[in-house]
Amino acid sequence: MDELIFNQLKREVLGELGINLPTYLKYHSVEHTERVLMDAILIANEEAVSPIEVMKIKIAALLHDTGFMFTYQNHEEASCVYAKEKLRKYPISPEDISHICEIIMATKIPQSPKDLCGKILADADLAYLGTEDFSTISALLFAELKYFNPLLDLQAWNEIQIKFLNQHQYFTQYCLTNKTRIKEAHLQELEFSL
Repeated sequence: MDELIFNQLKREVLGELGINLPTYLKYHSVEHTERVLMDAILIANEEAVSPIEVMKIKIAALLHDTGFMFTYQNHEEASCVYAKEKLRKYPISPEDISHICEIIMATKIPQSPKDLCGKILADADLAYLGTEDFSTISALLFAELKYFNPLLDLQAWNEIQIKFLNQHQYFTQYCLTNKTRIKEAHLQELEFSL
């Protein structure tokens, strides 16, 4: 798939997400997909993967949360169903579609990527944990989870985040080098706040 066709797919998918994502998804929004796509491209370039792999990572990043248009639980599987349907209309081999779905599944928590492409998307999906935007973005996730559990308070949320940050690990050399230290600082801040 060349850049021109990818941009056509991108317009189509972002347009559908904009129309069909529930409004209570404050974190899993069109902006999240755009941010993950940007981070995935950056990490893929830093990890020096081939142009063909970069394209598969970009497609997987674009499609990784499309399942939220249909379900909250197991949205990754729903994203793969959507991806298979959508990508059949594009010049992509069944093998590549299958690999793109494997890359999408690498974002399922707990993350278990099967190859470097999966590691790159898994890291891109949670890149914000190791950035200065952590508080702003985690507040969006708190608002989203509060929709499902109105009794969730800030202390309980901070405890969830501490547990998550303690269990989380980056897979790519780029994120290990550039995001771990900031992520650990956020963890210490949260632990201090309890």
